[in-house]
Amino acid sequence: MSEEKILTLHPEGKKGVNIVKHKYDVLKNFIIATVEEYQPITYQDVNDLAILKLKDSFEGSVQWYLVTVKLDLEARGIIERIPKTSPHQLRIKEGG
Repeated sequence: MSEEKILTLHPEGKKGVNIVKHKYDVLKNFIIATVEEYQPITYQDVNDLAILKLKDSFEGSVQWYLVTVKLDLEARGIIERIPKTSPHQLRIKEGG
């Protein structure tokens, strides 16, 4: 029996990727909880926390999945990049 997958979205309308829904959910929940707790937070800080907290329990590249799911959450209007921030910062999108 194959695992359920989800086709991710991309904020620039590029083709998304199919990833295992369980892994998507782990990263989605982590990103939303982390951004809510620390917002605004730089992407690098989210990345560092993800590696620190997930690397021992997550199968696959935490960084690759993090980028993919972060872009999907931006495309779905759940989180957003704060304009004119360098390095770019993230926050929960109002009304998202």
